Amino acid sequence: MEEEEARCFLRKFVEEFPAALEEGGPLPVNPLSCRVSVEELQGESLELGLRLLTARGSPAGLRALLCQAALSQLLQDDLSPFHYPQEAEANQGEEQEVILLQSEEVQRLFINKLINVALTWHRSHPKLPSSPSRYLHCSVHAIKNTRRKMEDKHLALAEFNQLFGIQDGVQRAYYAVFDGHGGVDAAIYTATHLHVSLSKQETLQSDTAVAFKTAFTHTDDMFRGKAKRERLRSGSTGVAVLIQGQELTVSWLGDSQAVLVRKGQTITLMNPHKPDREDEKQRIEDLGGCVTFMGCWRVNGTYAVSRAIGDFDQKPYVSGDADCSTTQLLGNEDYLLLACDGFFDAVSLSEVPQLVLDALHQPDDLEEGGGDTPLDQSDDAVGLRVAQWLVAHAKAAGSSDNITVMLVFLRPPQQLFVHDSTAVTAQATQDSITQDAPQQ
Repeated sequence: MEEEEARCFLRKFVEEFPAALEEGGPLPVNPLSCRVSVEELQGESLELGLRLLTARGSPAGLRALLCQAALSQLLQDDLSPFHYPQEAEANQGEEQEVILLQSEEVQRLFINKLINVALTWHRSHPKLPSSPSRYLHCSVHAIKNTRRKMEDKHLALAEFNQLFGIQDGVQRAYYAVFDGHGGVDAAIYTATHLHVSLSKQETLQSDTAVAFKTAFTHTDDMFRGKAKRERLRSGSTGVAVLIQGQELTVSWLGDSQAVLVRKGQTITLMNPHKPDREDEKQRIEDLGGCVTFMGCWRVNGTYAVSRAIGDFDQKPYVSGDADCSTTQLLGNEDYLLLACDGFFDAVSLSEVPQLVLDALHQPDDLEEGGGDTPLDQSDDAVGLRVAQWLVAHAKAAGSSDNITVMLVFLRPPQQLFVHDSTAVTAQATQDSITQDAPQQ
């Protein structure tokens, strides 16, 4: 079925794009940036390619393989014809000069390589690898809520290995939620580049925590260059998870959170970074900063988070150093939930299991009210409803912030109905695995 679906998509895609895009013509999807550094090219090209293919209904595994193949060809080309005029960057300061590329033109080349790969595969009918065997249905919903702008970003990438051409026999899936503030630029940047940096770390398999911390630091450093070039002042918290074989590693900056639910019980994975957390407050004061209450606890009277990508006017008080924890999966886990503080400010961790069960019993139309029997529809339909219902609950509970909820099912949603309701609502203190954040 996967092979047939892939063939069908390729046929439709080459019908829409039978030849390379003409020079000077409009692109079918807009690049994220006008100028892009050579180091940023990989992340921005993959983001653009995935967006283009997703909008046309490409199967997830196929779009990852197409993007990886096209990018590999692009990086072998001479990109000097796309260099941005050097004189435009002459007054950027004393730091080493960064080569920038004209994004629209280099991305036209990338899309043309994507079209060429699709045409070749359509004609030659190569054997296409199947999707990961682990059951990882993902349900996501995000709303602007009452805020003026939507500053959250998220990424679900069950095809991590296929996107980066990793063939070491270890299954990997990546999920992340980023909560921007002062603009969406930092959140977009982190969602575009963090997983790319992670894929390049030599310690990815041997020590994923070190790989994650290095990737966060590198992404923050990369964003510093862009922020300086384009005079950006935004920041972003973030929580990212890599499921690697039977190992789950979570890495985070700030107060976006992830929680694991096993047999209806919450498993604590992390301790969010907040300015009033005792060790965070001490770290900031040791650096010469202060934490004050101004409606909420703030670093030096400004940001309400103590760690983030960006926020360079308050570095190092607002730290870019991520924390990590690792949990072994036993095979009896239900799901993983990632969300920004717009959700967790209105919903406690202990409420999550019962809320998810309640959501699974909801009918198709959320406005029609609740239901008493489990749904017998597809897992895709059920899963989508769960994220929508959780977001609606957080809003009704008083959240006025942007809300993003991502639910990664580690078993089919229908199987969750076997849990006894008393077990779901019981305290998980004795069964929880609590891992304190590393001290700075």
